[in-house]
Amino acid sequence: MACGGVAPWAPPSDATNHSGGGLAATSAIGGSGGGGGASPPRPPRPPEPTAARHAGGGGARKPRPSPSHAPSPVSGGGGGGMAVWTRACKTGLLELLLRERWVRVSAELTGETLSLTAEPGTGDPSVVNGVVNGNAEAAAPGGVRRVRVVKAEAGGLGISIKGGRENRMPVLISRIFPGLAAERSGALRLGDAILAVNGVDLRDATHDQAVQALKRAGREVILEVKFMREVTPYIKKPSLVSDLPWEGAAPQSPSLSGSEDSGSPQHQGPRDRKVIPLKMCFAARNLSMPDLENRLIELHSPDSRNTLVLRCRDTATAHAWFSALHANITALLPQVLAELNATLGSGSPTAGGREVKHIAWLAEQARLDGGRQQWRPVLMAVTEKDLLLYDGMPWTRDAWASPCHSYPLVATRLVHSGSGRRSPALGSELTFATRTGSRQGVEMHVFRVETHRDLSAWTRVLVQGCHAAAELIKEVTVGCTLGGQEVQLSIHYEGGFTISRDEPGSSVLFRYPYERLKMSADDGIRTLYLDFGGPEGELALDLHSCPKPIVFVLHTFLSAKVTRMGLLA
Repeated sequence: MACGGVAPWAPPSDATNHSGGGLAATSAIGGSGGGGGASPPRPPRPPEPTAARHAGGGGARKPRPSPSHAPSPVSGGGGGGMAVWTRACKTGLLELLLRERWVRVSAELTGETLSLTAEPGTGDPSVVNGVVNGNAEAAAPGGVRRVRVVKAEAGGLGISIKGGRENRMPVLISRIFPGLAAERSGALRLGDAILAVNGVDLRDATHDQAVQALKRAGREVILEVKFMREVTPYIKKPSLVSDLPWEGAAPQSPSLSGSEDSGSPQHQGPRDRKVIPLKMCFAARNLSMPDLENRLIELHSPDSRNTLVLRCRDTATAHAWFSALHANITALLPQVLAELNATLGSGSPTAGGREVKHIAWLAEQARLDGGRQQWRPVLMAVTEKDLLLYDGMPWTRDAWASPCHSYPLVATRLVHSGSGRRSPALGSELTFATRTGSRQGVEMHVFRVETHRDLSAWTRVLVQGCHAAAELIKEVTVGCTLGGQEVQLSIHYEGGFTISRDEPGSSVLFRYPYERLKMSADDGIRTLYLDFGGPEGELALDLHSCPKPIVFVLHTFLSAKVTRMGLLA
């Protein structure tokens, strides 16, 4: 996608408010909502014939190196060949998408965290130029204003109030919820005293009487308000950034009956700040929402439940911030691997060769209803024997034991690894695909990474991992039928093929090394064909199930042997 014109940088004009109260009893009148995304184009899927002839050895074509602007690795490291990265530090002004509005924040990136601090004035509705369904008359003598607010079909008025006669203070607006009617009117502000609702005088009302009057007000609400500057230091200001959901469920919608302690007034701290640990976050671009100007960065939480969307002033700034975020997240991976293997006890004799070699986030192409395609975050882990896919980071043994998908490396092949014609910063796809032979046939997954270095790393991890699994497993045996008698087919990494009778003390019917194999094929249903050029001719082995697992094992053994002999670059 070509880069279009970039709008000049300007402070967002539709900042929002979101916080709790801190003075007297509080009641909330309102609710909250959310957003959506778009579907990217689909990469072509290689056809899978029902019958196939099998070529010997092979491997994925290595991607062509490409310059990268991310910080460079300083030395070789662990984690499946993962390099040790330098960490970037960065500060600057960005915009944060919060409840469908852009909020200006000061961002500070360190080696392990991203801190977001709301800019001064972000939380004050009087600064917001966002009148949608309301208007305010000019202030009458004494500062009294008449404000008309029209509620939407869904959602309430969208304010919290404090005070009342029993608290010896007026009924005050202590909170304005983002996206609801009061905030959209653009005419109310924190510290406004509500003097009347639709003509009902609230100057001497109790807190509960004020709540009931607001509930009964109907869809169109006429408020008489007066700004009380002297009480604003005692009202907790909106906390746009610190209320941001992360690593858990989103904050609950305000309750009509909710109230806060009537304790002493509390002053808010000087900064509205959210600190986000980067360990096992996923930094991506053009994933969850369209980015026509190439200015957006997405940061997905380790549990994949929450996403931050940041907007930069231009394409170059977005690329610089993304590269720094990605580099710092990558630099934390060796630490994650060490902690994960310690938790799983992978180094113990009982671990069964399950040491985690590499783990990282990428995007998987998912098929939606109606044949539409979109990318979704997925966590991939590679152990000594398996390729595992998760929806979120498995921090515990129980979570680790429950992947969404688990595939044996020895039956898995990397069938495509290459980049698009454009840079990832411009929204191209750096993709690779895997195919695994299973009893259901061939299972294919298409993945997208964010940088050329990521693509090279995953290519190396998967190819080397499959070959190492072949050397570790050594031999695979499967029961089958040949010429009406039950036999066993064994394929040994070193010794080749053995077909013997399936009975105690069975005798060997055929034994051939790999170099005698002239042809192999399968029907995609249950039959494997092997031709060693012997007098018996072509052997048709009925495997009683889909032959793809044993076919993929054969390919992996051949590819590993050819690579070990130095015949494959």
